[in-house]
Amino acid sequence: MKVVDLLARNEDLQVSYEIVPPKRGSSLSEILEIIDALKEFDPPFVDVTSHGAQVYYEEQSDGSWRRHIKRKRPGTLGMCAAIKGRFGIETVPHLLCQGFTREESEDALIELNYLGIHNVMALRGDDTGFQKPISVDRTRNEYAIDLVRQIHDMNHGRYLEELIDAAPTDFCVGVAGYPEKHFEAPNITWDILNLKRKVDAGADYITSQMFYDNDSFLGFVERCRDVGITVPIIPGLKILTNKRQLQALPAKFHLEIPEALAAECEAAKTDAQVAEIGIEWARKQCEGLMDAGFNHLHFYIIQTPNHVRKLVESLRKMA
Repeated sequence: MKVVDLLARNEDLQVSYEIVPPKRGSSLSEILEIIDALKEFDPPFVDVTSHGAQVYYEEQSDGSWRRHIKRKRPGTLGMCAAIKGRFGIETVPHLLCQGFTREESEDALIELNYLGIHNVMALRGDDTGFQKPISVDRTRNEYAIDLVRQIHDMNHGRYLEELIDAAPTDFCVGVAGYPEKHFEAPNITWDILNLKRKVDAGADYITSQMFYDNDSFLGFVERCRDVGITVPIIPGLKILTNKRQLQALPAKFHLEIPEALAAECEAAKTDAQVAEIGIEWARKQCEGLMDAGFNHLHFYIIQTPNHVRKLVESLRKMA
């Protein structure tokens, strides 16, 4: 099923998840164990992130620097196929502009279509310092809107080159939204208008970046509706589980952690206490969002599902 159809189901509570592929050399079983721990909650879909190659530099004995390319994580497509095949859960692979050509994106989409995976998240991706060489026969999507347009074209049977008997694809396309604005946007109005352009280009739904203040998200949704964005908007949440995240999350995701939450976590003596504080804060967030009419919640999972599992168990009892 498409994500928009799953979102339209009339249920009191739906909870989806985003997981990160294991590093190269790790076992796929780590991810399958996470899904296995969450499957009893009947997730409508699971997002699987993607990571482009990274560049690092090594100093040589002559004082020069050598450029290396490091491919960090295994294939998202195969992992999505494994999850869907083993658990029967719809998967949403992330497709990136950064580090991939349009030709590679088209190949990935054709493969997904063959696999029966018809939901994708279109993202620009983080700048890793690596770009595929561009030549006469290779092109690049600069921004997420360009990737959305490419997928929209394929949904209408338009490919990069003329293909014999090329049938239209049928992808449901998600894009990211930023309740506290994208860090590169000059202001929130500019950012939301840019988001509307992505929707107008063919995006079917929006998943928000994580946030810790419901007012930020609800204000974001109101602004989106004011400019004519009518597609579903899913709130994205992450449980704060240790003190390091008080600095790491704002640095990486350009978000704000409320003073009350930061002070309470800072006063905790152990990470276990921080996790309990984070779970309770997220529970109150969820209750507020559900009261505001959002019956679908999306959780970002980094390493372990245990904290989300504990929270969802309590939410299910309340629903």
